[in-house]
Amino acid sequence: MTLTTRWGEALDPDQVLPEYPRPQLVRDSYLNLNGRWAYAITDDAREPQRYDGEILVPFSPEAPLSGVGRQLLPGQTLWYRRTVRLPDGFHRPGHRVLLHFGAVDQTCAVRLNGVPVGGRTGGYLPVRCDVTDALCEGENVLVVEVRDDSDTSWHARGKQKLRRGGIWYTAQSGIWQTVWAECVPAAHVERLTLTPHLAQGCVEVTVHASAEAGAAEIRILADGAVVAEASAVAGTAVRLPLPAVRPWTPEDPFLYDVTVDYGDDRVRGYVGMRSFGVGPDADGVPRLLLNGEPYFHAGVLDQGYWPDGLYTAPSDAALVADIVAMKRLGFTMLRKHIKIEPLRWYHHCDRLGMLVWQDMVNGGTGYRPLVVTAPVLTPLRLPDRGRWRRWFGRADAAGRAEFRAELRETVEHLRNVVSVAVWVPFNEGWGQFDAAEVAREVAALDPTRIVDHASGWHDQGGGDLRSLHVYFRRFRVPRRRPGRDARALVLSEYGGYTLRVDGHSFGPAEFGYKRYRGADGLAEAFTRLHDEQIVPAIPDGLAATVYTQLSDVEDELNGLLSYDRRVLKLPEEVIRRVNDRLRLPRP
Repeated sequence: MTLTTRWGEALDPDQVLPEYPRPQLVRDSYLNLNGRWAYAITDDAREPQRYDGEILVPFSPEAPLSGVGRQLLPGQTLWYRRTVRLPDGFHRPGHRVLLHFGAVDQTCAVRLNGVPVGGRTGGYLPVRCDVTDALCEGENVLVVEVRDDSDTSWHARGKQKLRRGGIWYTAQSGIWQTVWAECVPAAHVERLTLTPHLAQGCVEVTVHASAEAGAAEIRILADGAVVAEASAVAGTAVRLPLPAVRPWTPEDPFLYDVTVDYGDDRVRGYVGMRSFGVGPDADGVPRLLLNGEPYFHAGVLDQGYWPDGLYTAPSDAALVADIVAMKRLGFTMLRKHIKIEPLRWYHHCDRLGMLVWQDMVNGGTGYRPLVVTAPVLTPLRLPDRGRWRRWFGRADAAGRAEFRAELRETVEHLRNVVSVAVWVPFNEGWGQFDAAEVAREVAALDPTRIVDHASGWHDQGGGDLRSLHVYFRRFRVPRRRPGRDARALVLSEYGGYTLRVDGHSFGPAEFGYKRYRGADGLAEAFTRLHDEQIVPAIPDGLAATVYTQLSDVEDELNGLLSYDRRVLKLPEEVIRRVNDRLRLPRP
């Protein structure tokens, strides 16, 4: 049975994800290249003379919405081809044409008119190609060559597995985020760094330009009115004081607009005034802080998979619907699990008011059950340095170096996202190594956010959080040793209660942590779990929770929503009533 979402059913192949894909660096120049491309899969690296058929980009060939339904295997090559004719007036004299791929899984090489113009290895971060010198008048031929080792190598792969099942999902490949082009002046803004300093009432702005010379004119606006402006040399940070600062919170997600003029280039973005941290409450208990005050993060695990699009949501409205549904249920946080979403997803969290815990994407070679499975039932904690790295699938130095490089890129890629509160480098030992050292590196890269260095188990004593996953045992607050561990206690995965909804499930297999046969039994168990274990733990030090999970994903039937997002398995009032109680005790 093929499941579809209502957005997938309504998909117009001539209008696939047409929205501007980079909300914090917007230009008027925009050419969307999603839609119908030719594709082929070959057993070697020679471009075929004839292509196999048509694929709907940016859906992977494994995704039903692509129209292909084929699995790319290690050693094979996936080819994309299309012609591009730039609209009249799009390419201005003295300007550059940049081609962007939101993400291509896993290794890609891009050619325009037979000329190599770019590529990368790493399936979760953007690809940018300057195609100016390869352009010709009239029709241009764009070819993309893709290879994907999936889980047979140490490259980042997330929850993908060629032999899917249980908590591992269908492997996908190729272009899976929007393809687009823009025309920019030769001297142009490449990125902005926007750092809110709430306590000082100012925003620190750095304009990174293609030529680090000349001045940029920066303006910050509130409700359309300019409230701060400054001139700054590209590459130099400048602080802009704001009058009567309005803080960003999930309850009041106020965003300031930002405009930057650099020579002939103009870009638009936004910033939110908020701060994150860990500190003691009035009783000396470590808590997560939002804008300097203790704030409980009531979260849900969000894997970002779709039955018809796999990694790719069938529409922008589908991304919004997930966030809105969880907010309506009373959640204040989404833990984005082992995936980097398109930038529009983070934009919607920013504007709607939803905190984000961002996982890094795991890699490494095969994971040993002793490391990744045994700790579910036993309080096993292994070191992750030196000779122990091989137990975590991290014996290969090149794989470790690639992970750290992608970690740095991820932090930079998402640095300006207002809603990202926590970085999570490692989860449940999947490809973990040197976690305490990695946590220090992340904190140095971005001291404005919280770090959960090892979510679940194999705690190395690093980061800002003591992070537990509890599924098969009763949750109890561990004894806290004052003066020895100032980290906040978080239950970063729990629950996972399973209910099959006939007609809305992926297949006959069923994975979860406790099985129920009816909605009434599930609602009763969900309420009892929180009444007896979670709510009483909050006064004793529990600072955040992450319920598993937002929706079913393939064999995992433990979502609050069905995989096709058509059924909410529990009455809305039951979930809201529970979440209303997930609050810190009042002083």
